[in-house]
Amino acid sequence: MNNSNDPNLILYTNLSGNALSIFVTTNGQIYVGDSTSIKQIIQFSNSYSNQTTTIPTVSSTCYGLFVDLNNTLYCSMNYGHQVVKKSLNDNSSTMTTVAGTGSQGSTSNMLNSPLGIFVDTNFDLYVADRNNNRIQLFRLGQINGITVAGSTSANITISLNWPTNVILDGNKYLFITDYYHRIIGSDENGFRCIVACSMSSGATPNQLYSPRSIAFDSFGNLFVADMSNNRIQKFYLSTNFCNRERKKQRFDIFI
Repeated sequence: MNNSNDPNLILYTNLSGNALSIFVTTNGQIYVGDSTSIKQIIQFSNSYSNQTTTIPTVSSTCYGLFVDLNNTLYCSMNYGHQVVKKSLNDNSSTMTTVAGTGSQGSTSNMLNSPLGIFVDTNFDLYVADRNNNRIQLFRLGQINGITVAGSTSANITISLNWPTNVILDGNKYLFITDYYHRIIGSDENGFRCIVACSMSSGATPNQLYSPRSIAFDSFGNLFVADMSNNRIQKFYLSTNFCNRERKKQRFDIFI
């Protein structure tokens, strides 16, 4: 719950290997990617069980999971250099490739060790293309991506160092986890660092050490999986703006 560090529930599930990705839908369905498959934690009424059901098996570990508004599940395959998807509304176990060719590369239709993914309300796909140091946008139905952040972008944005996760806020501004110890955000003025901007690793409250993923809560606070520090960090949304509307639209300063 908000402002509490104590978990409401701890689930113990039978996974076949390392659990490297997780996604929770708005109605509370939990999906976990392990070494060989994607599993859903079974719900009974309003409670969870310690049982799982396998959705599909995958040829490479899912390092990123996402379920869009059409109940389609996406999996980014770090070692497979592609993103695949399937509808959760049918019983087929077949995954369809939506980004990448399966071989590593840096052209617009290729990926190199993709990690975090995000699908917006237009069903456009954003990919943290880690080893290419860029964020790729794949419009619905397109096989060629557009670099929206990174040094190879057509527009001057920001240089990235192994981006591991990308999310959008309610205003469709991008927020990026940079593996080299910082969090990057965007607004109407472009990209900037918003957390741990020294880019030096550390364990103090204003530092990170190889952050892996990020998420906002409904209050605008930012949560960071600070991987090499073995912790979850919460950064509170600053509320020191004079203009109330501006406060709603921006995630400038975290403390």
